[in-house]
Amino acid sequence: MNLLQYTFFQHALLGSLLASIACGIIGTYIVTRRLVFISGGITHASFGGIGIGLYTGISPILSAAVFSVLSAFGVEWLSKRKDMREDSAIAVFWTLGMAVGIIFSFLSPGFAPDLSAFLFGNILTITQLDIVMLGILAILLILFFTLFIHPIVAVAFDREFARSQGIPVQLFEYVLMMFIALTIVSCLRMVGIVLAISLLTIPQMTANLFTYNFKKIIWLSIGIGYLGCLGGLLISYFLNVPSGASIIFFSILIYAICKLLKATFIKTQMK
Repeated sequence: MNLLQYTFFQHALLGSLLASIACGIIGTYIVTRRLVFISGGITHASFGGIGIGLYTGISPILSAAVFSVLSAFGVEWLSKRKDMREDSAIAVFWTLGMAVGIIFSFLSPGFAPDLSAFLFGNILTITQLDIVMLGILAILLILFFTLFIHPIVAVAFDREFARSQGIPVQLFEYVLMMFIALTIVSCLRMVGIVLAISLLTIPQMTANLFTYNFKKIIWLSIGIGYLGCLGGLLISYFLNVPSGASIIFFSILIYAICKLLKATFIKTQMK
């Protein structure tokens, strides 16, 4: 309980909750649409924005957000072209972002920053500005999914059916890709570029063990994601290890336990 006295830990708890809400909502769309690989490409492409931000002197998170959104739109546009495969389009922006990030990071004037903070994250360093950004993003996602849940589900499961119903599929796809990019960037402080995609997929995989309902997966993902963050923070504190890796490790541990419990329950029912 002594941990709660520290401002940085209070920020970490609040940031974890807001990130769990944002990731739980948009991550369900990612897993349902099978966009995990695309999201991984956007995650690594964000490093290009971080490098540009360090070189120009503007906020690395702001430049990463702009770069990630443009990369997401680029992947979406290229993957729809007949002369470009989707995985090739992802590879283009994945490698371009990493290359640009490395080049501009080393060209940055003055003291070279600790890039490991962006690569692996540290939730204990998140600021009030990061929390505000996560809060705004979470509110926007809640409003958007509340207002357009039926078109979103239709686009996620069957785009051709959605088109037949008069839903502007392409518009929804671009807006949702923008939200994916912004959510990824908002979580960089927590778990870093290397591990960010895990927050968007592991809680959803765990929730999917118990239900196939889109709305229920969102609610379960939020709860499981926050539980993973809390467990990871405690592991990080007691073992003095990086918080980002601890959060992902604990989240995977939750998935493994739930998977084992479900398998055991099914075997018991069959007997």
